[in-house]
Amino acid sequence: MRIAVCGVRGSTPAAGAAFIRYGGNTSCVALCHDGAPPSLILDAGTGIRRVSGLLSGQAFQGALLLGHLHWDHVEGLPFFTSGDNPDSHVDLYMPAQGDAESVLRGLMSNPYFPITPAELRGTWSFNALEPGDHTIDGFAVTALDIPHKGGRSFGYRITDGGASVAYLSDHSPTTLGPGPEGLGEYHPNAMALAQGCDVLIHDSQYTDAEFSVRALWGHSSCGYAVGLAEAAGVSRLLLSHHEPSRTDAAIDDIVATYSRSRVRVQGASEDMVIDLPR
Repeated sequence: MRIAVCGVRGSTPAAGAAFIRYGGNTSCVALCHDGAPPSLILDAGTGIRRVSGLLSGQAFQGALLLGHLHWDHVEGLPFFTSGDNPDSHVDLYMPAQGDAESVLRGLMSNPYFPITPAELRGTWSFNALEPGDHTIDGFAVTALDIPHKGGRSFGYRITDGGASVAYLSDHSPTTLGPGPEGLGEYHPNAMALAQGCDVLIHDSQYTDAEFSVRALWGHSSCGYAVGLAEAAGVSRLLLSHHEPSRTDAAIDDIVATYSRSRVRVQGASEDMVIDLPR
């Protein structure tokens, strides 16, 4: 399985010289079967535009999983040129909360946007996903509810031939209480998704110092993500969903803080490609 990281920011895109190395697009990760083009996309932030480049502009054939429906995870959807293509075939899945196309229409319709989901070119299906185990585009996908402020949110675990990646883009661990370090409890579903996985991509929008005044804002701290990864026996952790004002140098400093962790800790960056053997 190949993991191509395409968007790493939380809340809003970031632009400027201070954000070049890690990137300024919002959440998106593309997954590929061995040697194949991307066919499973996680989230549709502005980073989804980069997936069209991975496809050399060809039509996308596959599935799109949305973790939740906040702007920074869907704002790239109508600008995904390989999906909005007469030859595309896109099966879109989101956490079940009513008719999926109707829910999306609330984001993409007048007076907020000129194009509705039904007007996207190609063949699209809009699906309400329930928690549990699924087979989607040949990948084994586990979807579980994780706490996040403002609407239903799923975390995902995707497996392909033994290789596994867990994706918890937005996670509010203090929902279950402050936990032993004040950063939140290790949520059972978060633990189940991350357990023993090769790569964990996790919300780390705030530093531990910032978290004391932002604990109710719906996100995790870097220290929580590292602690969860260690407790779950993860091989590699990508700190992601970076605070939009967080510069490249500041992310470098955060990553250096965890150089002695039992888990390999990296900052997710838009040009990052990870190949996982079966």
